[in-house]
Amino acid sequence: MGIDIESMDYDELVELNHRIVARLKFLASIHTHNEMMRFSPGEQVCFEPPGRDKQFGTLVKYNRKTVSVITESGEKWNVSPHLLRKVKKAKSPKGRQGKIIDLPRK
Repeated sequence: MGIDIESMDYDELVELNHRIVARLKFLASIHTHNEMMRFSPGEQVCFEPPGRDKQFGTLVKYNRKTVSVITESGEKWNVSPHLLRKVKKAKSPKGRQGKIIDLPRK
């Protein structure tokens, strides 16, 4: 593939730049969407924020570029999906379900 940018004037180069940037943003959004689809709302996940211990929580919402996670301590984090890991569920005694987290009302 050859694009002769030497023959392009300023306006043509700016237009080409805008089209390249738009294409790169589109490809990045597809990659992020595919990463998000590995997880489902309600799923137990973990992540390691810089300078803090590993956080465990529940994925509660998809955002445009991130997912919202409510941690076991009740904190809300918006996390890039490529930083998340699924938490393997241990069988709970007598069919009990996981911990219920009350979300603050707006």
